[in-house]
Amino acid sequence: MNPASAEGHAPVNTSGIKRGPIVAALIIGAFVAILNETLLNIAFPDLMQQFNIEPSTIQWLSTAYMLVIGILVPVTALLQQWFTTRQMFLSAMLLFFAGTIICSAAPSFEVLLVGRIVQALGTGLLLPVMMNTILAIYPPEERGGAMGMMGLVIMFGPAIGPTLAGLIIDTMSWRWLFLLVVPLAAFSIIFAWIYLRNVSQITKPRVDILSILLSSIAFGGLVYGFSKAGEGSWTSPEVVWTIVAGGIGLLLFIWRQLVVKEPILDLRAFRYSMFSLVTVLMLVLMMTLFSTMILLPLFLQNVLLMTAFKSGLILMPGGIINGIMAPVSGKLFDKFGPRVLVVPGLILMVFSIWLFTRLDADSTAGYVVTLHIILLIGISLIMMPAQTSGLNQLPRSLYPHGTAIMNTLQQVSGAIGTALFISIMSAGTKNYMKTVEDPTAPAAKVSGMVAGMHQAFWFAFGMGILALVIGFFVKRVKAPAEEKRQAA
Repeated sequence: MNPASAEGHAPVNTSGIKRGPIVAALIIGAFVAILNETLLNIAFPDLMQQFNIEPSTIQWLSTAYMLVIGILVPVTALLQQWFTTRQMFLSAMLLFFAGTIICSAAPSFEVLLVGRIVQALGTGLLLPVMMNTILAIYPPEERGGAMGMMGLVIMFGPAIGPTLAGLIIDTMSWRWLFLLVVPLAAFSIIFAWIYLRNVSQITKPRVDILSILLSSIAFGGLVYGFSKAGEGSWTSPEVVWTIVAGGIGLLLFIWRQLVVKEPILDLRAFRYSMFSLVTVLMLVLMMTLFSTMILLPLFLQNVLLMTAFKSGLILMPGGIINGIMAPVSGKLFDKFGPRVLVVPGLILMVFSIWLFTRLDADSTAGYVVTLHIILLIGISLIMMPAQTSGLNQLPRSLYPHGTAIMNTLQQVSGAIGTALFISIMSAGTKNYMKTVEDPTAPAAKVSGMVAGMHQAFWFAFGMGILALVIGFFVKRVKAPAEEKRQAA
């Protein structure tokens, strides 16, 4: 099929398309982008020395990355109706490739930050295109397995990323974190150029500049505000005003989408009950997941006094098992539907978080590995089956909007979750320190950290219970067109 033939307004016929090479192209690109996203954090101490900068400055490499993705993802619903799958994917990977080259050669922190922003532009375009393509080329009864393969890639990158980064930092220059990714990104571009075909419907709706502006203020303000709150204080003017501006921008953005004829993010997706339910579930789930991703490395390094490399090794088995489980749970979803996976997965998640509330300075590394594996097996049973179930209910015209809504809210919930749980942990630590005679004693500091983490994990346990209640309502659904076809 010639990609140029899909430039008109007619629906794209995907029946003759070879799905294997398309999925392979998407998987390679996603793995490269997500692996690189998780490589850099462990290099922050080296980069602070290299460029002689403070922690508050180096944090911009992470904050700017999240900020760009938070602003860009809502607009991808519009972009996918203007440009073909091939154009979107190749543009995303070329941006990512260019950003990686800039980072690898960066002579200063400012240039490195520019490179990270260019990388984030590529990643922000890539993730919604991946999900939308899977929805377009697979029938509902086969989507679970395909989404599971994506889940394998999405989880495998973060699983090996920190450990791989620790190994590179210990043996080579930080620049190799980017140089090693360059050939992988180049291969992804060449492979996609040969095999990727268009599967999206090009309708070229009117571009509403006001909606794009409001979207940028709303999601950019919320992601930035909550990210900064996680780093410092909720009461600082910078945090308060950006969250307020983001909240007002969000209300105006929602109003604008409801009154314009061709919204950039079609909120009619929320008319479909299962999509709405799963979106709420994913919000709670992502906040809980981000809390453990932030709190466990802190516990391993500050309480059990492990190095960054060793803490990465401790968390790697859970990530690898999660990646392996993703395609398995996808296949099981296709066969049995979501409920038999989502509810047991949520029970495992809640049980593991309850055990996290009992961690202390005497906990062994093996115990932490076991709890982390239980948590991520639970997550693997929930994530892709729930998302696929929610998106399956949407008609084809709402696929780009549904994937953009889910990806956007995951970015926002990640920022909120990180800020919230760090704040709860810090407050718990401060309250504990007020009760001890000598707050400067090393044992008191460790006990304070443990007390703060217990409070944060108890809050995560409460959110897990809420997610479990929602999980009982998740069920297999069909899109309206599919129901009409079967009725006929």
